[in-house]
Amino acid sequence: MVNYFFDSYAIVEVLNKNPAYKKFEEFPLVTTILNKIEVGSWALFRYGEEFSDIIVRSITHVVDIEDDVIKDAVRLKRRENKRNLSYADCIGYSLARRNGLLFLTGDKQFKDLSGVEFVQ
Repeated sequence: MVNYFFDSYAIVEVLNKNPAYKKFEEFPLVTTILNKIEVGSWALFRYGEEFSDIIVRSITHVVDIEDDVIKDAVRLKRRENKRNLSYADCIGYSLARRNGLLFLTGDKQFKDLSGVEFVQ
């Protein structure tokens, strides 16, 4: 079974019950603290404090960001400068690549990169 790294886009789509993301509900939600912050912020502005608190508490499989991942992410951001990637996304993508996970996203900036499961 393939495992995935869920970027913020993917987590939000799962929460929004996007049918294209239905099959990913069975997988462990692996992400970073940065994505947890982004999703918590999204939930706060969209649904309020109570829902945001529930979401933040429910995201429990948060992977530590090692120095090598940061180095890879900084290089990716520089190499792919024209894509206008966020550091959170670069870190998530680099972490996924280093850990043999597919980077799950609907973010068009990642559509043609290797190791990406692009779903809209």
